[in-house]
Amino acid sequence: MGNKQVKQHFETAKKTGVLKISLLRLDEFPSALKTFPNVLKTLDISENRFTVLPEDVAKFTLLKHLNASGNKIAIVPECIGVLVKLETLNMMNNLLTSVPRSLASCTHLKQVILSNNQITAFPVVFCELKQLDLLDLSRNKITEVPPEVKSLQVTELNLNQNQITIVAEEIANCGKLKTLRLEENCLQIAAIHPRILIESKVCNLCVDGNLFNSKQFTEVQGYDAYMERYTAVRKKIS
Repeated sequence: MGNKQVKQHFETAKKTGVLKISLLRLDEFPSALKTFPNVLKTLDISENRFTVLPEDVAKFTLLKHLNASGNKIAIVPECIGVLVKLETLNMMNNLLTSVPRSLASCTHLKQVILSNNQITAFPVVFCELKQLDLLDLSRNKITEVPPEVKSLQVTELNLNQNQITIVAEEIANCGKLKTLRLEENCLQIAAIHPRILIESKVCNLCVDGNLFNSKQFTEVQGYDAYMERYTAVRKKIS
């Protein structure tokens, strides 16, 4: 894409508040962003070759939607916490090993997608976000779901294709959690605590591809209570 077209993207963005510069093989932020006015509400830098999320992004304090998926980003700077209006954050298909503590300041976050990264520990910072509805941490290297998860406010938590062996029973305390995806992990049947089946609000528990079979799952204490919730939801849908 030529400079003329890039310039046109920037001119349009000044009017619309939407800047999409994806699929351009960029490995550094265009210099024009350093002097760009603080009008952006949507920034899409997906499918490029960025290795860091530039600190320049912090100047766009009106930003609601940030898509940096499909890059080679290993670190998210702490300054991302100043983006207090942020509602969606998509950084799937990168090289992240962790997320900054400052994300706790992004209190309007509703959707966070961090699938296919290198994250090894469950990012408990997301347990502080009261408006978060969807958290996708699938295809990472997480080994444990810690007790802090009890404070999560999400309705859907996707942990498919990790290396999880432990799920804290406190996950049953998540008052809004309806869909819990744990497929293709390293769970033994004993890791499915009866409290999750009996006390939680989870009505869609996906556990295929672990170290137990479906018959063992049906024999876990509380399975009938879980199936009642599952069936009730299916009836509503149909």
